[in-house]
Amino acid sequence: MTTFESLGLQENLLKGVTDLGFVSPTPIQEKAIPVLLGGDRDFVGLAQTGTGKTAAFGLPLLHQLDVKVRQPQALILCPTRELCLQITNDLKNFSKYLGDVSIVAVYGGTAIGLQLRELKRGVHIVVATPGRLLDIIERGAINFEKVRYAVLDEADEMLNMGFQEDINSILSNTPEEKTTWLFSATMPAEVRRIAQKYMDDPFELTVGSKNSGNANIEHEYYVVRPRDKYAALKRIVDYNPDIFGIIFTRTKIESQEIAENLIKDGYNADALHGDLTQQQRDKVMKRFREKSIQVLVATDVAARGIDVDNVTHVINYDLPDDVENYTHRSGRTARAGRSGVSIAIIGGRDVGKIRQIERVLGGKKFVKAEVPDGFAVCEKQLFALVHRVHNVVVNEEQIDPYLTRIYEEFADLSKEELIRRFASLEFNEFLEYYQDAPDLNVKEERRGSEDFGRSSRNGKFSRLFINLGSVDNFTRGDMLRFICDNTGLRGNMIGRIDLKGVYSFFEVENDVVEKVQNSFKKVEYNGRTVRIESSQDGDKRRSGGGYRSSYSDRPRKTWQGSEDGGFRPRREFSKPGGGFRGKR
Repeated sequence: MTTFESLGLQENLLKGVTDLGFVSPTPIQEKAIPVLLGGDRDFVGLAQTGTGKTAAFGLPLLHQLDVKVRQPQALILCPTRELCLQITNDLKNFSKYLGDVSIVAVYGGTAIGLQLRELKRGVHIVVATPGRLLDIIERGAINFEKVRYAVLDEADEMLNMGFQEDINSILSNTPEEKTTWLFSATMPAEVRRIAQKYMDDPFELTVGSKNSGNANIEHEYYVVRPRDKYAALKRIVDYNPDIFGIIFTRTKIESQEIAENLIKDGYNADALHGDLTQQQRDKVMKRFREKSIQVLVATDVAARGIDVDNVTHVINYDLPDDVENYTHRSGRTARAGRSGVSIAIIGGRDVGKIRQIERVLGGKKFVKAEVPDGFAVCEKQLFALVHRVHNVVVNEEQIDPYLTRIYEEFADLSKEELIRRFASLEFNEFLEYYQDAPDLNVKEERRGSEDFGRSSRNGKFSRLFINLGSVDNFTRGDMLRFICDNTGLRGNMIGRIDLKGVYSFFEVENDVVEKVQNSFKKVEYNGRTVRIESSQDGDKRRSGGGYRSSYSDRPRKTWQGSEDGGFRPRREFSKPGGGFRGKR
């Protein structure tokens, strides 16, 4: 068995690793560390989230650090503040016995003054998000002339968030004579171009297949009607009593709404998204790590850098617009060699997207699962309760003074009757709720003949046309946010969004159609009037050639990742009580 000692790390680093309880390196660590200890070759490492990439580059950096030179010798760029703080904390733990090593985290969403003061005192390693670091560079508050190493962690995600220009600007401020290490879960063309631009004959290491998923993750999907998604979500959570998971949504609004609804329904839940302040995000993450929260509802950007090893389930309430992002989401579970389950709740139209994701995962197959019926949920909950009772640790000293009165209270009950009554305490509630529970599954045979969008629901939804599309750099998530911001509608009042090139279609409830049309009467986008029409009118206009105008002279909208978000939180959650009890 390979050990950290056999990799060539200095003794003081090994002490820090031992204190953390690490015994043997992960595959990426075992293969990368010996190469990086050479210190003079550019490097590209491809490995999934949760495989130990921080130690793979962090330990070699610390091994080669000159503690006597109190200037930035290494720069680590990462996409989010959560990941920035995680990397910083890991490096501090690794360097426990190296002496006075200064590692500073630089990220947005918090006061810049404290970070500037820390940099002024002298620093060995800077861990930063691109936006805040650019701000500090523009202030002339950092000197990179001693930088020997530049590390791009989660490079694919930084590019997905729109940080390519920022990365270019930052790297242009570092010395040409440096070593660059790039780590990524996937290798899209944009990441390949960065490697070609900033690296000289890099050593490339792939652990697992390129763009593939973690082999320890089981992938499942459930096909339901759009109106049943939330009910299906609750039933899946109830069917997994010991769940400790993350629910992914496309938008901040949706994550907030789902979290609030779950809390109202008695679940230990909370939301994590870009509208929260840093203090609120830290509070949510602290509760999640302590398992005061059992399900965390998050957006893709907010979830980057969540370093919690024992997440059992990832639930995709919405599939990501970019299928490669599914790899990042599912990588939140099955960390550090554990197993996990990644679930997608989809409509019938999204089955094709599941097949695309399977190809991205290197052929890893999804299992089509059935949303459990009420009987199955009640059975699971009952035996979870029985299991907890059987394995509870009895505090003899604390319980002993009360036992006499307890025995007296139960004196007229037999053992069998006592067990029945005790088990019924929680079981009755689930039994009552799930009695006559409907089947939420969409049957295979109905897919060919039924429209699975919201517009098929007894005519409850109407399909509208909008003269904006992907040519304006919109994704479906962007379009949903654009509609919500301009109409004041909640995300769950908007159905399927069908994004085209220079136009799109979206569905809304019938009783808000007029409100939507009125809300957009004076809205402009990049200097042109936004037009909303019924889909029939839009079809007629397109068939008449009404949208042939050139877009080449129009300014394009650039959606760049934000480190602190542009909206304020609705409220800060307090700790909900009761576990998975309460009305469902």
